[in-house]
Amino acid sequence: MNTVIEQRLAALREVMRQEHLDAFVFPSTDPHNGEYVPDHWKGREWISGFDGSAGTAVVTLHEAALWTDSRYFLAAEGQLSGTEYCLMKERVEGTPTIVEWLGQKLSATENPTVGIDGMVSSTEMVEQLSQGLQLQGGINLYTQLDPLKIIWKGRPPVPQHEVVIQPLCYAGETVESKLERIRKALCQRHACGILVSALDDIAWTLNLRGSDVHCNPVFVSYLLITSDHATLFIDEGKLTDEARQQLSQSRVDTESYAAIKSALKRYDEYNILMDSSETCYTLYRTVGCVHAHAHSPIPYMKAIKNETEIQGFRKAMTRDGVALVKFLRWLKPAVRKGGQTEMSVDQKLTALRAEQPLFKGISFDTIAGYEKHGAIVHYEATAETDASLRPEGLLLLDSGAQYQDGTTDITRTIALGPVTDEQRKVYTLVLKGHINLELCKFPRGASGTQLDALARCDMWKQGMNFMHGTGHGVGSYLNVHEGPHQIRMEYKPAPLVEGMTVTDEPGLYLAGRFGVRIENTLVIQPYMETDFGKFLQFEPLTLCPIDLEPVDFSLLNTEEIDWINHYHAIVYEHLSPYLDADECQWLKEATRPVEA
Repeated sequence: MNTVIEQRLAALREVMRQEHLDAFVFPSTDPHNGEYVPDHWKGREWISGFDGSAGTAVVTLHEAALWTDSRYFLAAEGQLSGTEYCLMKERVEGTPTIVEWLGQKLSATENPTVGIDGMVSSTEMVEQLSQGLQLQGGINLYTQLDPLKIIWKGRPPVPQHEVVIQPLCYAGETVESKLERIRKALCQRHACGILVSALDDIAWTLNLRGSDVHCNPVFVSYLLITSDHATLFIDEGKLTDEARQQLSQSRVDTESYAAIKSALKRYDEYNILMDSSETCYTLYRTVGCVHAHAHSPIPYMKAIKNETEIQGFRKAMTRDGVALVKFLRWLKPAVRKGGQTEMSVDQKLTALRAEQPLFKGISFDTIAGYEKHGAIVHYEATAETDASLRPEGLLLLDSGAQYQDGTTDITRTIALGPVTDEQRKVYTLVLKGHINLELCKFPRGASGTQLDALARCDMWKQGMNFMHGTGHGVGSYLNVHEGPHQIRMEYKPAPLVEGMTVTDEPGLYLAGRFGVRIENTLVIQPYMETDFGKFLQFEPLTLCPIDLEPVDFSLLNTEEIDWINHYHAIVYEHLSPYLDADECQWLKEATRPVEA
């Protein structure tokens, strides 16, 4: 029995009784609807013990359950063990939704009320939850309470780290230009102003960076843009002199972070755009004017990289590739000597990256999963789980770095020695999916959903599939996960256009045995223009050899083998000038031309 979690649940239930609440919902987000949140807002993790980036905990007076997606099924089972939480596997047949489960559990309760903190829940989520609960026999939703203020002793404070400028030589566009473009987009949406809550949108707009969120160079704040001025709501002591000067030159005022509610109450223009998918419910309901019903234009602007940002990505990927080659050359001999573990190879790779110019840190916590741990999609080794590496089987290594001129995200699955026939087949199916997506030519404006099957079709023929997305956008020294575009089975309508970055990362995971994933970061480029319109293609930005040892070449066709040889020729051409003679020789062998 996990006594810590049980004590926390007991304290929560005491507050729920005092407030006449029959259940409480803990989402994984913060007031800015971030994927990764500062420790201060990790309420779902604190109340449940589950530390994955996605999930929702729900607690009634007598039961508790946690919903998460397939990336975290195995991890959640382990972390919830010993607690009263029941794991609910999202998108698995037979799993009730949160609303359905609450409807069942509260069916005998008179006038039931469910609580959720409106400051850490998006408007879209709260409205959907409220509507769903009303259909479950008229269950009420209360949004005015944060029970963690009462029961979370020693709660970490809101972070107060330094905010610095992102120089124009890396940003490629001035703050004034971005604000002008945003205001034009607002006019097209018939909106007078906008509240920007997403931290990466604020950092991008103002050419500023921070370190308030682990691995993401953002800072806790709000940005209010009106038709003729802009205000950054931030604890001003965080701003460097350079940052203050840049804001002043760009005619951006500052107020304290806590002043956002009062500012919204006195907002006096006709209407305001507060994207319901990004803005927390409490602030959304604070303004007294008309809401302009539209999505924020900023994520799409941010997703289309300018030429300076694209060149920054190229330079960052080259430095990252050099670090990766040094690592891969070291890896297999080190494993044969013994003493290496999942955590030690993570530390080695991070140290090699740290030697590179403009390195600012990792872009997410490294996933180094050996054999059966590779089947846990978002596995992170701990002192208790840290597996020793042997000169056999597969190591799945998903990692990335933040450089001031670009963000990297790469996965390689590496044969540390002999592999089984099953591992060879699965590895090759994943490689085929990776290649087929990168070879795709597609009409400008197609959505990622329309391309997703290319990465899966050969797997589907074998009755195999993966449940995570195939690709996501990548920020320019910003968040490693960036939208609005994605490549995945679920419908994501955001059109793909030139200048966007996106990953290509199919995988297959055999629980308790092994996992395979191969990932490059790509940039979308023009391909051709015909009577049928403009067509686009993918160009790989990532520069790192793909391990050929576990490939079953009999399963590859000529076009796929040609792609491997062409990609490896690019890798060698770009990286060899930065390597010593021994490293060049290793890379030449790793990128040697292959035949069927």
